[in-house]
Amino acid sequence: MKRTTRTTALTVGALIAALGLPAVPAHADAAAPRIDLRVLVVSDGGPATDAIAAELTTAGTPYTEVDLQDSGRPVIDADFLADTVDGAPRAKFQAVVLPNDNPFTAGSPEMAALVAYEQTYAIPQVDAYTYARPEAGLRYPVDGGYAGSVDGVRAQVTEAGRAGPFGYLEGSVPFEDNSPDVGESYAYLSTPAEGADFVPYVDAAVPGQPTRGSLVGEYRHDGRRELVVTFVYNRYQQQFRLLARGIVEWMTGGVRLGASRNYFAVHVDDVFAGDDRWDTELNCTPGDVDCAQGEGTPNPIRMTPADVDHATDWQDRQNFTLDLAYNGAGSVEHREDNNGADPLTDRLIAAREQFRWINHTYSHPFLGCEQNTTVVPWRCATDTDGSTKWVSRATISREIADNRVWGQAAGLSLDNSELVTGEHSGLQVLPQQPADNPNLAPALADNGIAWLGSDNSREPEQRGIGPATTVSRYPMNVFYNAGRAAEQVDEYNWIYTGRAQGGSGICEDNPATSTCLPAPLDTATGYADHIVPLETRIGLGHVLANDPKPHFIHQSNLAEDRIAYPVLDGILDGYAALFTANAPVVNLPMKDIGVELRRRAAWRAAVADGQVTAYRVGDTVTVRAPAGTAVPATMPTGTTNGGSGFGDAYAGEVSGWTTSTGAPLTLTTPAATPSLSAAVDVTEKASATRTAPRTRVPAGVREQPPHTPDS
Repeated sequence: MKRTTRTTALTVGALIAALGLPAVPAHADAAAPRIDLRVLVVSDGGPATDAIAAELTTAGTPYTEVDLQDSGRPVIDADFLADTVDGAPRAKFQAVVLPNDNPFTAGSPEMAALVAYEQTYAIPQVDAYTYARPEAGLRYPVDGGYAGSVDGVRAQVTEAGRAGPFGYLEGSVPFEDNSPDVGESYAYLSTPAEGADFVPYVDAAVPGQPTRGSLVGEYRHDGRRELVVTFVYNRYQQQFRLLARGIVEWMTGGVRLGASRNYFAVHVDDVFAGDDRWDTELNCTPGDVDCAQGEGTPNPIRMTPADVDHATDWQDRQNFTLDLAYNGAGSVEHREDNNGADPLTDRLIAAREQFRWINHTYSHPFLGCEQNTTVVPWRCATDTDGSTKWVSRATISREIADNRVWGQAAGLSLDNSELVTGEHSGLQVLPQQPADNPNLAPALADNGIAWLGSDNSREPEQRGIGPATTVSRYPMNVFYNAGRAAEQVDEYNWIYTGRAQGGSGICEDNPATSTCLPAPLDTATGYADHIVPLETRIGLGHVLANDPKPHFIHQSNLAEDRIAYPVLDGILDGYAALFTANAPVVNLPMKDIGVELRRRAAWRAAVADGQVTAYRVGDTVTVRAPAGTAVPATMPTGTTNGGSGFGDAYAGEVSGWTTSTGAPLTLTTPAATPSLSAAVDVTEKASATRTAPRTRVPAGVREQPPHTPDS
């Protein structure tokens, strides 16, 4: 039986001796090497390396990218990969990502340099997407395997994968199959080559065979470790998003700068008010600006007490909290019209502690330019000199303050630094209003607003507005003016079908941002059969992308047919089926989301400006960053910061932010951390693996590059 030594004090000299490599004088001293916390990504322009680089970017993990297609790129040699600092050996990269197991020409000195580097410093290598072949530890697909589409395949995390880098997954890894007419993923399924030390982490059934073939596995050979991925993917596909965390965990050994979690927050706008209803005959919304003035009869949608009870029951079942963006005037006007009665408000106030609350202005007016609604589409009203008429600072300030006072009187728990204006108004809106209302920033300052909601479809990046910082919100394609599923489908058909099919033609006029349906949806079945699955997939994609931005819907979607819940359940139930309990959905309030986004932006800037250095020597991680910089890190459970525990538990690791004082930040990882243990484990098996017989290429089979479909 193989013996595994659990030691963390392995010197470079001992590692070289264990591997049977020639001594390297510059690195062969008694000190443990310094391993910089930075990843080397070698790209060929394909979607797989791009996906891994995107994952590192989002998490805030520093990396250096070398584009093999760039004639001016640096040469990868010994000096590029390693040097000495203060007389001690330094490995400049903690992991290497290649587009496949060997993207260089035969006999390439660059590949030789990478091999020597990985052997010397126990640096792991990820083969982002490679052909199944003996050089990658696998049999050729023609030898009892498979090469072809894996659209709709349900792969599985193996026992070794669950015990290793993919332990945060329940087990199933479903591959997308969004269109029967488009090939979405291609794979090579194969079993380990004869004599190869290969451990599958994710596999799938081989079509027509009783065996399972590897999709992701670890190949140990010649003192090296490779994560071999044999399916193609892009950064947006669910199968990659599920596995991305584990790929990064494997390559970094759980010790890295940056952090990643799965977030989901839902803002429900217009609470206490009513939302105008879509008119299926007029194809517009009476009472709103998309209908000509006086056209149609408004028929508002407003929640009932039963809808409140349903919302609280739903929250309890899903262990999830909704953020209710409220308009106090909605209740005041309802009481005025109903002899003081408003059962909805009474029920919401009775249940107020079960929700989070956000100021959405008192009466939900448009707070940008003064709108001229005598024309469709509306335009900004102007003075006689042609200058834009703006809603005043006093009006904006009064809307914020009056709603705050109303909410406080109702006992709502408010964070007074948060605000979402009606329709995100006051901020620029193209094409009619290309600039912010100049009165917005002063009014925000008047009321102590620090976090202002914005529409992610218009402004995906965070920015400052006077004293406030925006928090971009994803609009769900569950329309504000629909309380019934049939209304939602009718409006959806109007937007997403061409003129010849009775639609508006919007999709035809905007092919870069919209896709026309091949035919109108059935109003009886289209919501459940088409819209819900699509919106669920989009929403779950955001959750899996380490993206804390909130989503927003409207109170109308919790009323009548309660059309929001099938989408919300699809996201949360789908997530629960894929992830273990140690990787829960993180449900943050708006302020905390804003802080997270702002920290990330500052961290990215500091890394890009070269102001951050971080490295590991043995069990000690040292980070240097400018004073006041919030530093994100992910470490093994048990890591300490100055004697105290570091971070919060998530997905089997600890992660979090810690603010630099300007002095070196020191984190101490527990003994026998995974990366060093794995490095020793490799050395125990290197000799036997090197002498294992190689599988010959079967007659008539050509070693071929990976198949890369459009992505």
